[in-house]
Amino acid sequence: MIKLSALDLAYIGEGFTSADALTNALDLAQRAESAGYQRFWLAEHHNLAGIASAATAVCICHVANGTKTIRVGAGGIMLPNHSPMVIAEQFGTLATLFPDRIDLGLGRAPGTDQHTLRALRRAADASEYFPQDVVELQSLLGPPHENQSIHAIPGEGTNVPLWILGSSLYGAQVAAMLGLPYAFASHFAPQALLQAVSIYRDRFKPSAQLAEPYVMVGCNIIVADTEDESRRLFTTPQQQFSRMVRGTRGLLPPPVDDIEDFWTPMEKAQASSMLGCSFHGSTATIKAELAPMIEATGADELMVAAAIWDHQARVRSFELLAQAMD
Repeated sequence: MIKLSALDLAYIGEGFTSADALTNALDLAQRAESAGYQRFWLAEHHNLAGIASAATAVCICHVANGTKTIRVGAGGIMLPNHSPMVIAEQFGTLATLFPDRIDLGLGRAPGTDQHTLRALRRAADASEYFPQDVVELQSLLGPPHENQSIHAIPGEGTNVPLWILGSSLYGAQVAAMLGLPYAFASHFAPQALLQAVSIYRDRFKPSAQLAEPYVMVGCNIIVADTEDESRRLFTTPQQQFSRMVRGTRGLLPPPVDDIEDFWTPMEKAQASSMLGCSFHGSTATIKAELAPMIEATGADELMVAAAIWDHQARVRSFELLAQAMD
């Protein structure tokens, strides 16, 4: 049986607050833990009105403190926004507080716009040093070396598991070269999924962390008691991605009865392309819907995103998916 994990951006829905979003993130993690999910990851995004997980390490601490067994981590930390030393200290502290439960997924994109990148005090070319920064971070989280002058405390010796995240072929090559597990962001950029997974497996070099390739596939999955209800709930991510096309991102919108009244043909085409690795259905149908994608990718694990406006419907979606896949 394929492993299931949950990806959360601490969505702020229309009519709700950041406090609601963070409270809901913890509740969802607790329910995912009870349902048997492997991991609960939060993602770093900045300057986005509908996302409350910008201070990702703080959010991880909040969730890990309120759960007991589920792995909690970053999906991911956008490493060009930070010095490896700072991330080593943050995640070394998390690993010290919550031993053997913390994951660190690393992305190369800034996760924001150029104005915000300058506000983060990072150079525009910071992403060019991504592989070197990953190696530096790995070293800071590993055992200390003789004559080492800089130490991440807490951090060194924790060996926090690193993952490489990507939505292009670049991340696949980095993950393969470093022998790290690879998570593809097909929940918003599915076009290169199969090629990236193939490159990763073909070029994988075993490492101290990982002996064989390990692939996680990101996907949007919405499950409800009926097909009609799942289709209606899916209109929220359809609106969300249409707003990306328009350049008018905002709070997470409630579902609508007919998405055709919302988007133009051009918006529909572009949003549907970005939602190419998205699925919705009932417990009776969702496993069959997912089967071709799982077979085509040979995925070891699914990282499930579900941008559902109503929190209880979102929690139920994750619970129904676990039941359907069991």
